[in-house]
Formats: sequence, structure tokens, C-alpha cells
Amino acid sequence: MDRQTAIGFIGLGQMGHGMAKNLAEKSKRELYIYDVNPGAVERFSKEYPGVKPASCPEEIAEKASTVITMLPESQHVQNVYQSLSKTIDESSVLIDSSTIEASVARELAENVMSKKAKAFDAPVSGGIIGAEAGTLTFMVGAPSLEGFGAVKPILEWMGRNVVYCGDNGTGQVAKLCNNMLLGISMIGVSEAMLLGTRLGMDPHLLASIINASSGRCWSSDTYNPHPGVIPGAPATRNYTGGFSNKLMAKDLRLAMKAAQQASNNPTLGATAAQIYNELAVTKDFDSLDFSSVYQVNSHNPQGKKTKACFGH
Repeated sequence: MDRQTAIGFIGLGQMGHGMAKNLAEKSKRELYIYDVNPGAVERFSKEYPGVKPASCPEEIAEKASTVITMLPESQHVQNVYQSLSKTIDESSVLIDSSTIEASVARELAENVMSKKAKAFDAPVSGGIIGAEAGTLTFMVGAPSLEGFGAVKPILEWMGRNVVYCGDNGTGQVAKLCNNMLLGISMIGVSEAMLLGTRLGMDPHLLASIINASSGRCWSSDTYNPHPGVIPGAPATRNYTGGFSNKLMAKDLRLAMKAAQQASNNPTLGATAAQIYNELAVTKDFDSLDFSSVYQVNSHNPQGKKTKACFGH
């Protein structure tokens, strides 16, 4: 075993599974894995028998100098980093791809670097499809440009675009801004597609016009919320298996908290946050893909007020 070349991966959820899969297939390095859900570790180990399950985060840091985390929220990252801090040393490189508060990312980096180790915040964009295909965009906050250059080849096994954003925490800033815009654009595309189809337009034709015109955006040309328009998009499978409304609501809450701290008032961002917060606590919507916001008005043809409703 060569700890210096080994990689540890913590968090085998929908995103983490795809990311770790690409490491297992492309890196040719020893790969150690850990998840609080033993079933996730067992499934991954069956798919990739060469990987080495670990019993805890501390073991991951003992056996791999590079450790990547992909976890749901700030508190999960803080708890894992507290465990990792017991075994990291000056050769350790910690890369967190979770979406968390920028202030938390900076605090974690300071704690890691106090032990002479290196820390990077590297949240991603591209969704489950991008994680599986290895085409994610990584937004990287780093202690230095030189440090970024050292971890970039590792991230390129999982992503197509690896972008240096600046000091620690700036990767999270980029991610929160991106996801705030994503939430806003998905609501806008949903409203436009619903209006057009209610007025008699064929949804495929309408989408093709939008995607060749000034309304074009990722929410329309890659992830269109109208069922059947984009083959493979969550809308074609009843909005399952994608980026959940709960996670979008979480990201938007983080964006609104950051905006408040920056004395900024993003009106559309706040509206999007309200809509997705309501979807996140609405039965039958909470775990659906965030493009299911399209269904809110499509299931409410009379425009009656509902708990989660947009377009009024």
C-alpha cells in the first residue's frame, strides 16, 4: 500500500457514487471508501471489487493521503472533518465537494491547515448525470494556485471542467450563486413551457424554439421540465432519480444566508427559495427532482392557491 498515492472517498450517495465510480475506473490508484450507510458501501464494493472499504473516516485518512468528501450539509462535513483531524498530517490533502456555507468551508480549511495539511472546497455542478459520466464542473477554492494545480488532475478524473475560483471558500461562493440562478431559471422555464402548452403549442416545438432563441438555458435545453422533451431528463421518469427539491431548497437557503451576510437582497432568489422550501416540505414533492416544480401549476389548472404554487 502506498498512502501517498491512495485516494479516500467519503459519501456514496447519488452524486458520490458516480464520482467514486470514475475514480475507480480511471485513477488506477488504490481507492478506499466509506459511508455511514453500510448498504451503499456494500453495493459499491460489489460493483468494484478492487476498492477497499474502511470502517470509519479516521481509517480513510490513515490509509490515503488524499481524501474527498461528498456529503449532504455543513454539519456532516464538520463532523467528518473532526474525525479526520485525528489522523491527518502534513502530507494530507482534503477536498470537500459538498455544497456548504462558504464561511464553514473557510473555517474548516483553517483547522486543516493548522495541522500543516492542505484543504480545498470543490463543489460541483452537473447533477447525477454529470457525476456518472465524469463530466462535472468543479469550482475550486484553494490555499494557492500551486495547490490547485496539484489537485486538478485528480478532479479531472471526475469532471470535464475544473476551475480555480480563488482562496478557500470561493468555490462555495461560485456554487451558491450558480444554484441560485439554476433554481430561478427552472421556475422560469416551467412557467414558459406550461403557458405555451396551455395556449396550444407542441412542447417539443416550443422547446426547440426557446433553445434556438434568447430564452435558451440549461434548464431548457438539457433538463427541460416538460415530460418527454429531453430523453433521459428526470421529467421523463416522473421526476425521480435527480437533484431533489430538498437539496435545492437547502442550497437556496445557503444562498439567502450568504446574501444576508453580504447585505444583498436578491428578489428572484428569495422567491425561488420560498418556492423550493415549500416543495421540500410538501408530501410527494420533497424527494422529487427539482424540475418537478413544473407540476405545481400543471396540477393546478384553475390557478387556485396551493401551499407550493408559483406564477401568480
